[in-house]
Amino acid sequence: MARFEHVRHKPPRALEQPRELVLACPPLRSQVNLARIVRAAGCCGVTRIYACGNPKVDREVARDAADVVEVIPRRTLPPVLKALKDEGYALVGLEQTTDSASLYDFAFPRRTALVIGHERHGLSDDVLALLDAVVEIPVYGRPFAHNVATATAMALYEYCRQYPAG
Repeated sequence: MARFEHVRHKPPRALEQPRELVLACPPLRSQVNLARIVRAAGCCGVTRIYACGNPKVDREVARDAADVVEVIPRRTLPPVLKALKDEGYALVGLEQTTDSASLYDFAFPRRTALVIGHERHGLSDDVLALLDAVVEIPVYGRPFAHNVATATAMALYEYCRQYPAG
């Protein structure tokens, strides 16, 4: 008899409390990237994403997460970030910068707004000026950075690893 038995789509683990993590992103070039971010957020129990521009979520890519993750359209990031800061969120950018911390070593505040950079341009200077911290994911080869949806999924996973109960 096999030691492992294949079980697909196990029910989600119950959180002891809701996640205190929200995402904020600029207008993205690819709506597929946004849909992948929505799907990763849904898997992590994140329920809100502030998406600038004219966000459209591809339901085939986002799957069931499109039903449980609220994508809140906004025009620009700075007013969103200022409001989140007023609500007590730490603003943590996901970007390569001069003083960014490695994702391996960063201790996320429980109440975090993870600010995602644009696929090509990253985070703008006006957004960087508002952040409390910046984390980056070490890269060991080429290209020099991960895809925005992949990087977001990695950061979400690390946050959830630090706060498995919610």
